[in-house]
Amino acid sequence: MNLRIGHGYDIHRTISGRPMILGGVHFPESPVGLDGHSDADCLTHAICDALLGAAALPDIGHFFPNTDPVYKNIDSQVLLQRVTAELATRGWRIVNLDASLIAEAPKIYPRLAEMKAALARSTGLEVSQIGLKATTNEGVDQIGQGLAIAAHAVALIEHT
Repeated sequence: MNLRIGHGYDIHRTISGRPMILGGVHFPESPVGLDGHSDADCLTHAICDALLGAAALPDIGHFFPNTDPVYKNIDSQVLLQRVTAELATRGWRIVNLDASLIAEAPKIYPRLAEMKAALARSTGLEVSQIGLKATTNEGVDQIGQGLAIAAHAVALIEHT
């Protein structure tokens, strides 16, 4: 078996006037969103980078540069679908994903199942193949002060 593991990380500052999108799920109760060229879904971006890294491909910025107006405000689930397709064209299949979201707000836990379902739709995985956790930064640094949200992700892929 040809298995590979990849790790991804992303962080975005919070900003007023943008919707909060995490793991493909909109959090309308949030007074802030994430600052970025796309919808700034840091969880999905970390997953994209984990998948690309596992396949020894360049990062998400290489495939979807923030200098290209085509990707302005794009739904990151579309980017994840394209990353999944790119891996498939190279003979890779996703085995599983595991991710941790680090945020003081909004409350993530009540929406974890919805986020896992959105990520499963974008990757073709079963929900049972996606691990997703949420934690806070206990008030420490910019994340802990609610000024940013970050995510870590790992992906296991296999060559078919």
